[in-house]
Amino acid sequence: MNKNKGLKEGVMKPEFNQEDFDVEFSLRPKNLCEYVGQKEIKENLKVYIKAAKNRGEALDHLLLYGPPGLGKTTLAMIVANELGVNIKITSGPAIEKTGDLAALLSSLNENDVLFIDEIHRLSRQVEEVLYPAMEDKALDIIIGKGPAARSIRLSLSNFTLIGATTRAGQLSAPLRDRFGVIFRLQMYDVKELKEIILRSAKLLNVECLETSAEKLSKRARKTPRIANRLLKRARDFAQVVGDGVINDYIVNLTLEKLNVDELGLEKLDIKILKTIVEDYEGGPVGIEAISSLIGEDVVTIEDVYEPYLMQLGFITRTPRGRCVTKKACEYLGLKNLGDNN
Repeated sequence: MNKNKGLKEGVMKPEFNQEDFDVEFSLRPKNLCEYVGQKEIKENLKVYIKAAKNRGEALDHLLLYGPPGLGKTTLAMIVANELGVNIKITSGPAIEKTGDLAALLSSLNENDVLFIDEIHRLSRQVEEVLYPAMEDKALDIIIGKGPAARSIRLSLSNFTLIGATTRAGQLSAPLRDRFGVIFRLQMYDVKELKEIILRSAKLLNVECLETSAEKLSKRARKTPRIANRLLKRARDFAQVVGDGVINDYIVNLTLEKLNVDELGLEKLDIKILKTIVEDYEGGPVGIEAISSLIGEDVVTIEDVYEPYLMQLGFITRTPRGRCVTKKACEYLGLKNLGDNN
């Protein structure tokens, strides 16, 4: 088996990939009671949803932000289900023209939900059409060109816009201010991930020992999507190498083949740390320099690898660039750390 499998397949990357389509939708909880984690968000949502239903109104526009893989899309689908309305799902890059957005909005029925993933990537022209839709439930459309052009306003049904983003800082202030409810999704702890893994194993009709689920949860980088992905890979090894049961031996074998260590670090994480230490004496170094040396784009490093390394206390950000900490050097047995840490 290829020892780079974990890196090439992106097992430890929290972004949604093609492989996740096969079972992730079947594993998603359908209501707030089934949804694991995000306790404060769930408690508040229960109140907001019940109040909106009692009034017969659409829920206030809702913004969900946080790292990828934490369940923003799942939560949006649950909200629609709890409200008893339909949901249309799209993404910022998919809405290329104002006409695309107009078609989506005009197709919504009363109190329906429109979910826009990666909402920070909406074009400015599309975003400006969204403002009156969110505030006044109306579409301002320009007909004609030049001096003969005129604007008409079309009324829309009441609806709830749920936006999701991994980069809340890139949202324009006018758009952000139009959301009545803003939630930041938190990273998951080992106990919550273990609960998710055991629930998913049951849905996948595979037996998973509790100790094995805990081992997987400790390597899942505090992210449910990665936890489910590791579970699926362990299921493969259990069915081919073992007797179909995910036990500690199968988990250890799976993690070894995927090159995932006890903290959930994979080869590229290690490469980032070693590059900073060996080429820049521990830092500080700019993200562009790291990107050039390891052959990975800046956005992937910033969104996928760096957040977890910072949570572990392995990397710090300074005004002059990134630095590797003594804690990281001690864990990896690295030497030649500079004096800047």
